[in-house]
Amino acid sequence: MSTSNVSSAPSMDEIRAVSPALARYTTEGLVGEVWARPELSTRDRCIVTVAALVAKAQTTLQRAYFEKALDNGVTPGELSEIVTHLAFYTGWGNALAAVAPLKAVFDARGVDQDALPAASPTLLPLDEVNESKRATTVQGLFREVAPGVVKYTTDFLFRDLWLRPGLAPRDRSLVTVSALTATTQVAQITFHLNRAMDNGLTKAEASEVFTHIAFYTGWPAVMSALPVVKDVFASRT
Repeated sequence: MSTSNVSSAPSMDEIRAVSPALARYTTEGLVGEVWARPELSTRDRCIVTVAALVAKAQTTLQRAYFEKALDNGVTPGELSEIVTHLAFYTGWGNALAAVAPLKAVFDARGVDQDALPAASPTLLPLDEVNESKRATTVQGLFREVAPGVVKYTTDFLFRDLWLRPGLAPRDRSLVTVSALTATTQVAQITFHLNRAMDNGLTKAEASEVFTHIAFYTGWPAVMSALPVVKDVFASRT
């Protein structure tokens, strides 16, 4: 797969030539203020942003933010896992669209397969109690409707993908919540935001995720999610 024609983000001069206002909001608002807010680390902001861009197949910005992520502590292996994870949560097409931009970054930095997670690594321990509860609930609801979905939700997602050690459970949850918000999958946020907080994401960090991602997914997507987020926060007090 060729990476020679990977599109790149426009320069600030190019943005200014089209919209001086967009350039101002970018430099003063997004870069100068939002990225500097202390409630979420720069590394976490990179993960949230990359997840949103991959989820929405926004390839023009992906290479720049893959680079930014690597510069701020996200490893090549973690980026690899994020793309893999999002194949299941936003579709194979969106994950495959991210291959060329990420490969271009890996090629430029000399990252080879030895630095990436194995296809079939030794998995993290399974939380048997909580997984049994989840599986029983899903089977009860949907076994008669779509038994294949129920099977692969258990076999591929919760007994394999979520146990891959290349991405910490907290970060995997952060990716998932970001992607669900970006794709306005509001009905799934309750489960995954609770899971994220069980995996170590604090209330303050979770709140800031939605502030940050509003700039990359648009206000309507975030405003649609906030009632669910409010209910999750209230249920955990």
